[in-house]
Amino acid sequence: MAQTINNFIRHTLLVFTLDGDRKMAKQEKKAMTKERLVGMPVIDGEGNAAGTVQDVAFTVGKMGMTLVVQSKKGETKEIPWENIQAAGDYVILKPPAGQSVSAQTGQPPACPICGGPLTYIQQYGRWYCYKDQKYA
Repeated sequence: MAQTINNFIRHTLLVFTLDGDRKMAKQEKKAMTKERLVGMPVIDGEGNAAGTVQDVAFTVGKMGMTLVVQSKKGETKEIPWENIQAAGDYVILKPPAGQSVSAQTGQPPACPICGGPLTYIQQYGRWYCYKDQKYA
């Protein structure tokens, strides 16, 4: 049973990666395993640390996955996969629907790598760091 669930997770989760040669937003679909996700830092849509992935779950009879995330305060929350913008070295959540990040905080979110400001690229629906020249 556990092997079946792990196989389902491997084939369901996707991660978007960059084409390093062109440094453009060419998106490749690549499997994201449960083993890789667990322990990964989670960054919210405002660029703040939201916690760490503790587990991956799904509800029988419903489509989609959920990440179980534990905050620094020890609180556990479930984040539906459709609320995740990207996953690579970090899981980055989408900004809250209907609200601009700059309207919420007055400034753009910080890059999780260098701490510089991120710019939202509408065409690709992703945050980009001009300092690092890559998508967050």
